[in-house]
Amino acid sequence: TKYHWGNSFDGSKANNNQSGTVPVGQYDANAFGLHDMLGNVWEWTEDCWNSDYNGAPINGTARTTGNCSVRVLRGGSWFSFPRYLRTAIRGRVITTFRVNGSGFRIARTL
Repeated sequence: TKYHWGNSFDGSKANNNQSGTVPVGQYDANAFGLHDMLGNVWEWTEDCWNSDYNGAPINGTARTTGNCSVRVLRGGSWFSFPRYLRTAIRGRVITTFRVNGSGFRIARTL
């Protein structure tokens, strides 16, 4: 589906309120128990930018080849239109550029 809750956008399930970020956990978690993967801030990933998926890993690991001075963003942010609040949409950011609409998530293996 387009969104983790179905194919129709529901503003009560992701932050695109156009007025700023909200504390994590304000919206229901996805099937993996992760909150706010759509909306709030674009998630800065480990993947290096490539214009297409040719040669991308198929095992879920990060793509660490290509233009690594530019990283992939996913999920949209509080100022994104609903069509951009999808993990299937990729944005990009130069690694030295900072903007209040992007962020990252710290994760660890248990």
